[in-house]
Amino acid sequence: MSFSYTTLDLLRQSHPAWRLLRSDHAPLVASFLHRVFVVPNVRVMVQADLAEALEDELFALRERLGTEVFPKSALDYLNDWASTEKGWLRKFYARGSDEPHFDLTPATEKAIAWLGTLTERSFVGTESRLLTLFELLKQMSEGSETDPQLRIAELHKRRDEIDAEIARILAGDIPLLDDTALKDRFQQFIQLARELLTDFREVEHNFRGLDRRVRERIALWEGSKGALLEEIMGERDAISDSDQGKSFRAFWDFLMSSSRQEELSALLDHVLNLPPVAELKPDARTRRVHYDWLEAGEHTQRTVAQLSQQLRRFLDDQAWLENRRIMDILHGIEARALALRDTPPPGEVMTIADTTADIELPMERPLYTPAIKPLIANIGLESGDADLDAAALYSQVVIDKAMLARHIRHALQNRSQVTLRELCEMQPLQHGLAELVAYLQLASDAFKSVVDEEVAETIVWSRAGSDGQEYMKRASLPRVIFVR
Repeated sequence: MSFSYTTLDLLRQSHPAWRLLRSDHAPLVASFLHRVFVVPNVRVMVQADLAEALEDELFALRERLGTEVFPKSALDYLNDWASTEKGWLRKFYARGSDEPHFDLTPATEKAIAWLGTLTERSFVGTESRLLTLFELLKQMSEGSETDPQLRIAELHKRRDEIDAEIARILAGDIPLLDDTALKDRFQQFIQLARELLTDFREVEHNFRGLDRRVRERIALWEGSKGALLEEIMGERDAISDSDQGKSFRAFWDFLMSSSRQEELSALLDHVLNLPPVAELKPDARTRRVHYDWLEAGEHTQRTVAQLSQQLRRFLDDQAWLENRRIMDILHGIEARALALRDTPPPGEVMTIADTTADIELPMERPLYTPAIKPLIANIGLESGDADLDAAALYSQVVIDKAMLARHIRHALQNRSQVTLRELCEMQPLQHGLAELVAYLQLASDAFKSVVDEEVAETIVWSRAGSDGQEYMKRASLPRVIFVR
């Protein structure tokens, strides 16, 4: 964002969050909406319930400050806050309901979150944020490293650090976080958890904007159905494939795992029972913050489902309109034909491109011809006297691909990748070239693999000859790497 005078002046005039902070009623709006929507993580509220809660709030303020402070009714204030000029609430009609509903806008939640940072904090932690920044830089650096040797060296270094820590713990040296470090990290967790809920509302707002644009385009579209669908689905794919869409999908897949939910619940119970954390008196909803994330994510998923339903209704309406148009055309043709029957116009009424027909008589088809039966002579069978070795019929080589796949998985348990030559050294080839070809087939079908054409490797195996002696055979091929 550019912090120029023009940009900031435009934001001051048009952005709902800035208008809220400049409003004379900002303390009422921010405190009430924070208590009703943000604290209990309420996404949607019916107009009657919200108006009743605001009426109670106004009654208490009028008793304390006077009746002239807030002269209007609660419903008038809600409609004013949801107007286009203010934009602090979103007023809409939910599906299957004729009563208005209200929800916070992302701009309002940003303004409320910023107001929460103005108060003086009794404890400002910096260590955990520095460690988080350092860890993020390490993840970006390691995740973008293309040199396998550097990544392997980093993994070895990390393994050595873990082994050293295990040795210290076995020796009785168990490092523990002190009370200050625990409070620092817990405050950062609470801040990130609340920011995540705020981000969900903004993601949902972006998908609602896409849904609104789709509805407007359908209502005003005059072209073909295929062109409209191509444009709509292209925009939908652009949203899903964007950085925001990919991040949301990865977060949702991670959170929907039952094992992850159980792990989060166990970790929250353990951390909240620590004495230093209990001294901070955290909110009771912190224990179920991951369920708040799930609830917020469901609203986003429902918005995407509404977009799909809108497309389906559009297809049904278009199909009905096209069928009706076809029937109107047919009725018009019938009416014109009846009008021409009594008073045919002069000249040609209708022309046919080809006036001849291909005629094929049934008797011109060839008759059925039965197949020639083989002549079987009644001759007794005689046994042969040739001396043949039938051992070749029973010496077939069968490659057990399941066993080879187990070898690959076993090798990848303690490493991220392994080459085909290393596999053949750990498990020597028993059936020679046929087993080597089976490994190559597994690399292309069942496992993730990489072929390095620039590096050639030689695979050696032993084979017993017909004279009983062992012979060494070699095969040279590009390096094949199995990746976990």
